[in-house]
Amino acid sequence: MSPVLDGFAVVLEPANLLYCLIGVLIGMLVGVLPGLGPAATIAILLPVTLGIEPVTAIIMLAGIFYGAQYGGTVTSVLLRLPGEASSVVTVFDGHALALQGRAGTALGIAAIGSFVGGTLSVIALTLVAPLVSEFALDFGPPEYTLLALIGILLVATVSNGGLLKALIAATVGLLLATVGRDGFTSTERFTFDSLSLADGLDFVPIAMGLFGLGEILHALEERHRAVHAPTVVANVWPSRTDLRQSSGAIGRGGVLGFLLGILPGGGAVLASLAAYALEKRRSRHPERFGHGAVEGVAAPETANNAAATSSFIPLLSLGLPANATMAVIFGALLIQGITPGPQLVTEHPELFWGVVNSMYLGNILLLIMSIPLVGLFVRILRIRPSILAPITVLITLIGAYTVNNSVFDMGLVVFFGAIGYLMKKLGFDPGPLVLAFVLGSLLETSLRRSLLLFDGDPSGFATRPISGTLLVLFLAVALTPAVRKAWHHRKASSDRDKETV
Repeated sequence: MSPVLDGFAVVLEPANLLYCLIGVLIGMLVGVLPGLGPAATIAILLPVTLGIEPVTAIIMLAGIFYGAQYGGTVTSVLLRLPGEASSVVTVFDGHALALQGRAGTALGIAAIGSFVGGTLSVIALTLVAPLVSEFALDFGPPEYTLLALIGILLVATVSNGGLLKALIAATVGLLLATVGRDGFTSTERFTFDSLSLADGLDFVPIAMGLFGLGEILHALEERHRAVHAPTVVANVWPSRTDLRQSSGAIGRGGVLGFLLGILPGGGAVLASLAAYALEKRRSRHPERFGHGAVEGVAAPETANNAAATSSFIPLLSLGLPANATMAVIFGALLIQGITPGPQLVTEHPELFWGVVNSMYLGNILLLIMSIPLVGLFVRILRIRPSILAPITVLITLIGAYTVNNSVFDMGLVVFFGAIGYLMKKLGFDPGPLVLAFVLGSLLETSLRRSLLLFDGDPSGFATRPISGTLLVLFLAVALTPAVRKAWHHRKASSDRDKETV
């Protein structure tokens, strides 16, 4: 227990406290700005970390990462623009609450859920990191394949446009994920001889186009549906009823987020999706979701912060970055002359436990700053739609440009904005498309590696303990709707027979 206590001593050093505060504050601001995600921000700040102590630098970068998870909620709720991929699910109920004049409630619940999820994840990380690290070592391509399949299957669960339309949108998302060079043969696919498409499509222009411009174009056509700010902003502190409704979702989201965050390829996106799907499936009134259910904000926001925290386990313990942001932090450690891996805990205990324990303080700072600032964020709703729409378009295009400094990406935003508009007109939910796109690359890469491992025999998935368990889970999730429909049909037929008799 001594290294853990020494870690708190490291965190409480004035320089580390300051940089933890700076990291969380930057993370929140980065999350609020659509397009400029934590990975890009951390990459930009890498030269700055050269003049800072390794522990201090990683504490700041970690603060940027989990701080951005909450910041992305702000634009998801107020502008229907997910600042982060992990905030896509929050759009469904968060923005609906804002339209009902309850933006403060949505952001307040998100802040509390983020704090609880992050704190529970840090506690669990401290207690079970060695055991979890050993378990994560057993995950290979077959396990990642089934994990991605389950995630894509759950996409249909979070859609409000019907199962068939959700599956069509998800299929388009998977197709978009194949654009670019083949990772195995370097063959170009669907690039149309365009160098700009050779490296594939980025999440930013797709999400900004579908959720940003698509919504604006649709609102311009139907002005009566434009967003109007409430005359009186409700209390940003959630009521007892809201807290009671969301308490279970926060607890389940924290546990689920932690478990999925430790798996490379899982991360905050899959955690938020799975948490939302779980709450909708177990709810007695699933029709509330997508129309302003508080649980629909609490669950994914708790899960993505828990996953953001627990994703440090494979990075620090195994040297395996679980996502793009972890990969950039991995590079920051290498620049500092430190190699993440199993020996990090023994060779650099001050760094390992200093970073882990800094998350306790970081989550407290996040809660302290986010709740008072909710009132400032909600003021955005008071801006007239005629002013807000052009500002939103400008922020969207600038955010898309800053990722790769590419005018082509701005063109993609306009293109997917038109697609988003058509999807709204035809009753398609853009959520499944975006989420399937995010998971598509993981699915393809892992599936092809698995088939190479099994010499092309797909039955190999059932021969491994973990992948076999995930396969059973996948089949259970896939067959549950059909079984439930058949049971209801049989029950209805039985009731008709009784009435006839």
